[in-house]
Amino acid sequence: MSTQITLLNGPNLNLLGQRQPEIYGSETLADVTRDCTQLAERLGFALKARQSNSEGQLVDWIQEARLDSAGLVINPGAYSHTSVAILDALNAFEGPVMEVHISNIHKRESFRHHSYVSHRADAVIAGAGTQGYLFALERLARLLG
Repeated sequence: MSTQITLLNGPNLNLLGQRQPEIYGSETLADVTRDCTQLAERLGFALKARQSNSEGQLVDWIQEARLDSAGLVINPGAYSHTSVAILDALNAFEGPVMEVHISNIHKRESFRHHSYVSHRADAVIAGAGTQGYLFALERLARLLG
């Protein structure tokens, strides 16, 4: 079994710390990646972290993860609510999938209440801020343990 976990972040998450800090907080994506890398290592995993604003790129990376990762953590951003392509790619991934949302999507606009990704996710963490990524890694490690 692979000891690698893939962490994928979708559109606009490259702007963490700058975009709507009242919703998403002041931590940057680099901060999140650093904290996740450190925790993954403590849990016995290597972390491959990536971010893209492109749906097709995220699909490609999910397909790559099928070959080299035991589990996947994904914050698909707005693609949560629109992307059947990302859902289809995740359905082809055999390991556990954790879906993360920094904000509580159920307290926001009604169009954000539905996530296609949730149909495949083994767990969904929403509204825990960037700490949700760490919760997702801990749960993933337990499932893979």
